[in-house]
Amino acid sequence: MYNSNLLNHMARFIGQTVTIFTASGGASGCGFTGTLMSVNPCFVRLSTQQGTPPANPISQSKCLRSGEEFASVGRSNMPGPGYFTVGSVCDIPVDKIVSFCHNAI
Repeated sequence: MYNSNLLNHMARFIGQTVTIFTASGGASGCGFTGTLMSVNPCFVRLSTQQGTPPANPISQSKCLRSGEEFASVGRSNMPGPGYFTVGSVCDIPVDKIVSFCHNAI
């Protein structure tokens, strides 16, 4: 049986970054942090890693201002060209949630 008060509370934070701890061991015992995407009586869904954006269909050199070197905005921490991620999503069973953490504001 799920706790509807907890689910209603969690649903208020859809679209925000939260951390959910579960009754589990190993790496999952450290919690799951990500953007809360959805809440239902069975599962909550977190987007834990965003995928890389699609490539610019127009040559990168066409978009540079005079004297500016190419800089891939938002990709400065990636190891080099050809590095792409598809992201990840976690579906967490509601009956395994032991703690729900969010920002105070």
